[in-house]
Amino acid sequence: MNDISHSTPSLAHGKGLLRPAIVSAILFMAVTGLGYPLVTTGVAGVLFPAQANGSLIERDGIAVGSALIGQHFERPEYFHPRPSATTGADPEDPSKTVDQPYNAANSGASNQGVTSKKLLDQVNERVAAYRKENLLSAADPVPVDAVTASASGLDPDISLANARLQAGRVAQARGIARKDVLDLVDRLATPRQLGLFGEPRVNVLNLNLALDAAQAAAGTTGAAR
Repeated sequence: MNDISHSTPSLAHGKGLLRPAIVSAILFMAVTGLGYPLVTTGVAGVLFPAQANGSLIERDGIAVGSALIGQHFERPEYFHPRPSATTGADPEDPSKTVDQPYNAANSGASNQGVTSKKLLDQVNERVAAYRKENLLSAADPVPVDAVTASASGLDPDISLANARLQAGRVAQARGIARKDVLDLVDRLATPRQLGLFGEPRVNVLNLNLALDAAQAAAGTTGAAR
């Protein structure tokens, strides 16, 4: 009969492997879970302080938003962002959800496909509302980003076509020349990345803050946010 004791690892041998396994686990947790995040955070804070702190936008020294997260504007004197499909807990019944546009705590899309009747109805309603509020005719085309939500629901930018169509409404509400509003849109426009990727666009919050600042500098009565 063969002696199987030589082919089975001994208990002492197993204990000998336990210590280096634990040490290795602790070492890798310290390096990847503590050291690496601290180093990258420190380097980012030195080289890219604005981005590392959330790309915050300030007015009079007070943070009023982020360049990366859109906000919900409805008043006629402000440019409006693209629709947002984000939701949040119903204040009156936390077990239910309600629409909360640009809810940064719950980024997401509607997940409705192009064949969704609900989506088509929403888009048609948004098209009609967009044309009405911007005094457009039924034949005027409406930019896609004006009537569809982004995948994140937090898109901070709108297309230049969208901004230019809103310029007339904004100018009328503020009592200023439409050309001045369009000039501001062009001045704050962001071009394609590397001249190739994406589309020209403008940040809605930056644009609205610039409008307020321009009216304040001109001594006119601007709308307060």
